Amino acid sequence: MSEEPPGLKLSPKVLLIDPVRMLPSLLVPLVGVLFVGGFSSRSFGWAAVGVVGAVVFAVVRWATFSYRVADDRLEIKRSLVSRSVRTIPLERIRGVDVTTPPMHRLLGLAVLKIDTGASGGGEQEGELDGVTVEEAERLKGVLLRRARAARAEDPQSAHDALPDAPPAPPEERVIVKVPRRWLLYGPLSGSYLLTPFALAGGAIGLAFQWGDDLGFRDLAWDASQWLWQHPLHIAGAILVLVLAMPFFAAVMYTVFNWDFTLKEREGYLVAERGLITRRSVSLEARRIRGYEIVDAIAERKAGVVRTWAIVTGLGDSETRGQLLPDVPRPLALDVAAQAVGTFAAPLRPHPPVARDRRLFRAIAPALAVAVAAALLGVLTSTGLWWALVVAALVVAGLGIPLGHDRYRSLGHGYDGVLLSVRSGSLRRAQAVVERRAIVGWRLRQTWFQRRAGVLTLIAGVGAGKGGYEAVDVSAEQAVGFPAEVTPEWLAPFLRTPD
Repeated sequence: MSEEPPGLKLSPKVLLIDPVRMLPSLLVPLVGVLFVGGFSSRSFGWAAVGVVGAVVFAVVRWATFSYRVADDRLEIKRSLVSRSVRTIPLERIRGVDVTTPPMHRLLGLAVLKIDTGASGGGEQEGELDGVTVEEAERLKGVLLRRARAARAEDPQSAHDALPDAPPAPPEERVIVKVPRRWLLYGPLSGSYLLTPFALAGGAIGLAFQWGDDLGFRDLAWDASQWLWQHPLHIAGAILVLVLAMPFFAAVMYTVFNWDFTLKEREGYLVAERGLITRRSVSLEARRIRGYEIVDAIAERKAGVVRTWAIVTGLGDSETRGQLLPDVPRPLALDVAAQAVGTFAAPLRPHPPVARDRRLFRAIAPALAVAVAAALLGVLTSTGLWWALVVAALVVAGLGIPLGHDRYRSLGHGYDGVLLSVRSGSLRRAQAVVERRAIVGWRLRQTWFQRRAGVLTLIAGVGAGKGGYEAVDVSAEQAVGFPAEVTPEWLAPFLRTPD
């Protein structure tokens, strides 16, 4: 009987990181101790005790943590207070992510996270925070190879996948490396445009939350009152934040998507990206069931799109499923075609009543605001209300082309192998899914849709978001499209009695 391999430890270098990560949670108590104690030697002593306690806790947690790959499972053991063993069967592993946050990169460490596709991504996943970069890459290769062999029900292959000698470097092919000049497309997506307002709001919140502890709450309150009494300064501050939006969006986009590289390695698509925190995500190619292409209005004008893979059993697909950031549409379609195939059918338009619904929803709210403001302007004789009327009418006018664009974006289609649905305008999304990924159909109809005679048809997919919608289709389309894509499912219900 062979002896089981011993458990492995995280790198001791992680002891330099854990106490630092605990400081934010200790900051407020430490500041409180120092202020209450009046910066005396006793208060400094209690603060030092808190820091030493954090270090001791980190050492104990490191000493009582181990992991190992044994036969057909990964075991992660913790025995800090009570002993716990998390066992992850290798056949359930869908991907392995390797990230290197800033402090980890300085020390040559990485965070390895195992994705089992569990919803929520919490209790059913494993994380090794503090292995060396070399160990992370070795373990990543071992887990992916053995997981693939275990799912293929080849015990000998699974056993041979972890030899005593280091495995040969895996063969890989670079599919696309995003040029750095394409990072200029980042602000077009709008994903990070509100960063200046988020930073300003966070700074204001911290000022009022920690103002009492740090002694400047009165100063923050006086500053807010002064700004309230000088609205032109508020308008100027807002204007500065608006002008800063593209710059901050470009910076944030660059930080997250620096040197974005998509590779093919041993049956996996590997996406690597990040400037400060480098991340590597592996997607098993044979589990990819489709793709989703997303663009905003500005992106469409520039001819660029973002692309996500629709993968079975992938947790946190919004983050892990990203295939490409903003790149020219032809390149995105080429990469998607390599992964899934080319969608070769035109999208079918939705009934004209769908256009009327979009125009109403784009125009009516602004017109309602304009009417209400006009009534208040008549009653109060205040010019501010009439300014609001003009602004609301402008918004209503802009709603006309927006409503038409939203209608033009609607569509669904099927080419015999792939089906596609598309909707949206400010954020237009087109999903292309393999027919074999369809697990069911669902019809949904709101009260307003019943009045208009349209429905929402949802294709249930055991991957990605779990369902993709064809919005505001006619009753004939709602019945005919599923019957065309999966006729064997609906034929018994569509037969005419003899």
